[in-house]
Amino acid sequence: MQEAPLSPGLRLFGLLEILAREARPLTLAEAVAASGWPKPSVHRLLLQLESGGLLTREPDGRRYALAPRLLRLAEATLAGSAQHGVRHAVLRQLVADIGESCNLTMLSGVEVVYLNRIESAFPLQLNLRPGTRVPVHCSASGKLILAHMTQRQRAELLGSLPLARYTATTLTSNSALEDEFVRIRKVGYAVDAEEFVDGLVCAAVPVFGGDGRHVRCAVALQAPVARMTLAQAIEKVPRLHEAARALTRTLS
Repeated sequence: MQEAPLSPGLRLFGLLEILAREARPLTLAEAVAASGWPKPSVHRLLLQLESGGLLTREPDGRRYALAPRLLRLAEATLAGSAQHGVRHAVLRQLVADIGESCNLTMLSGVEVVYLNRIESAFPLQLNLRPGTRVPVHCSASGKLILAHMTQRQRAELLGSLPLARYTATTLTSNSALEDEFVRIRKVGYAVDAEEFVDGLVCAAVPVFGGDGRHVRCAVALQAPVARMTLAQAIEKVPRLHEAARALTRTLS
């Protein structure tokens, strides 16, 4: 039985899915190749998405990228789901077991955004609410996501960023970060050794999509070193992996 043709609205959505899956700006020719649709139709869809503020044109004028409006919609969708479903419950149990604040994060543009966060019961806390954005190069979640990108994707993202120094331990060179990415892929987790905020350590593990290969987001714990050393945070990584597997099942 032949499948019914997609409606214009679903074609727009399908093209957005293609750009999100490719995780890089696409030219018209690349979008045509990825979709298999006629060039005039793809060109019209791209222009409609651009005029609606869902896509933006790169400076070269040839490539189309996801626009901030679409990224905000994705963040709000994931955040709402995380706060009112299984993912929120997984994070709550994780905090109860570990005793420190935990969060669910994802990459948004060139920053890491907090989708959900459960605070510890301790009075000393770092107030990072859902929607908070942190630098990608000096956060555990950011480095973790970068480590699982292709070399090309990582180079394009980092090439557009000033690797600002926030503390004495912030990694501010591409070579130092590449060494860190190799280590992350080898051990399966990333750490923030007081690289963003003095006195704060973090460990993060990947939450994979349904295919088990692509990192959709990250689950992490954060703690002041006055209560938990970096070595002690790393000891919690197996429990973080348990939570990540549970969160992965919600994305399947």
